[in-house]
Amino acid sequence: MKALLALTLAATTVVPAATTAAACTDVPNKYNKPFSVCDDELFIFAANYKPFEATASDADRQATKVFDEVIGNKLRAAFPGVKIKYATWDYPIRYENLKAAGVTPDIVIDDPRTRIDRDLEPLGWVGDLTPALQQAGIDLNTLNKAAVELVKSRSDGGVYGVPLFVDEHILLYNKKIFDKFRVKYPKPGMTYDEAYRLAKQLTRDDGLDHYKGYMQHPDQYLEFNQLGLYPFLPTTSEQPKPEEVKVNITSAGWKQQVESLYRFLMIPRNEFTTVNDFLRGDMAKPGHLAMAVDTLSRLNMYAGRELFIEDGDEEQFKQDTANVDIGVAAVPVLKAGSTSIYQPNTRAAFIPPASAKKDQALAIIKWLVSEEGQVELSKQGMKGVLQTDAVKAAFGTAVPELAKIDTSAVYWGQNAAVSNYQNTEYWDLPLWQVFRQHVLRDGMTPEQSLTVTEQEGIPAYIKAQAAAGKDW
Repeated sequence: MKALLALTLAATTVVPAATTAAACTDVPNKYNKPFSVCDDELFIFAANYKPFEATASDADRQATKVFDEVIGNKLRAAFPGVKIKYATWDYPIRYENLKAAGVTPDIVIDDPRTRIDRDLEPLGWVGDLTPALQQAGIDLNTLNKAAVELVKSRSDGGVYGVPLFVDEHILLYNKKIFDKFRVKYPKPGMTYDEAYRLAKQLTRDDGLDHYKGYMQHPDQYLEFNQLGLYPFLPTTSEQPKPEEVKVNITSAGWKQQVESLYRFLMIPRNEFTTVNDFLRGDMAKPGHLAMAVDTLSRLNMYAGRELFIEDGDEEQFKQDTANVDIGVAAVPVLKAGSTSIYQPNTRAAFIPPASAKKDQALAIIKWLVSEEGQVELSKQGMKGVLQTDAVKAAFGTAVPELAKIDTSAVYWGQNAAVSNYQNTEYWDLPLWQVFRQHVLRDGMTPEQSLTVTEQEGIPAYIKAQAAAGKDW
């Protein structure tokens, strides 16, 4: 593998003459911090993965440490002939700064679920990579099927990017609360019916202490739903006009999804606040929430890994985690025997058509999704999209803080995959209205909330966005 990549780079890398200085372009930004990209650098820009912003330097507004430690340093070692420049969104530059300066990244790492339509397409930074991936020998069939399908569902009939890792949704539980009330721990494969019984049992008082049984963010529960439900109905085009977009969120599957979570929200004194209550959110006392569905990056943080904790917050985390003994299970399933978990909360790599270093970028992406690259990511407590035995076995081995936690549930189950997305255009629909507006505020039933959102909320949203000149 390394020999092949070395040959690829030897054929595509242009080494400037020793006497020729590289041309660099300054990128002005609102922080007035110096930032430039030179033409002898392969520029990687990442956005919308919060851990990359941790341990940032306020002095020069740089956030490179997390990326470098989890994969950047390994990447540079694998490609010693490539000068890699990396930056995280807003540290100190943003997409609009790059556009204004005329700078195009060679690789963009971002959330394909919402950001292709919102950010990357308007910038002209995506195009169909199908022929290039085939030529480079990047086989998407070896990767997490649901992650690949998610990228395809946003790619207007092509393939705009390559998934790199999954910030998986998992069920975190506080063993101290389960032990206190002598309740058995959750296990992978637990149904929502079983989780509901545990939630009722653990929503209780002990003297002046009140405990909540269960938190699951209702927006993410619907957006990443475990039936792979896609709200858009097919049209006659991959890019239908706003007035042609039609949705269906009142089918039997959508009703099943909403009814399953609705009952948790109706448990007296288990009112939804935030899943951050698992450690400390809106609750006055830390460590008083028994179960919470949250993302894998939170596990790294809650385990006390300083790399994932923002500078200055370390002492507070130490105090809060004293009340928590972390257990990890998969998200509950809708029926016994099912292995379907959330749709993948994936981050993908994109190569803008204007990149001058496409061959190098492809070689780097090929390494990132190879077993070698995926093992490195998995070692850092990040779930890979290539799920070989070696990748799974490597999970968290470079993170001492995870050694005391059973993380075997991280790779349990199969991500739900979207389907029937051909001839649709993705819009970032206001599904939050279903629970947070119509159930929790308006007191509607699941069927009422879905119907009102479908017939009134979503059409009004699309009309307003279109009137503002937006198509997401």
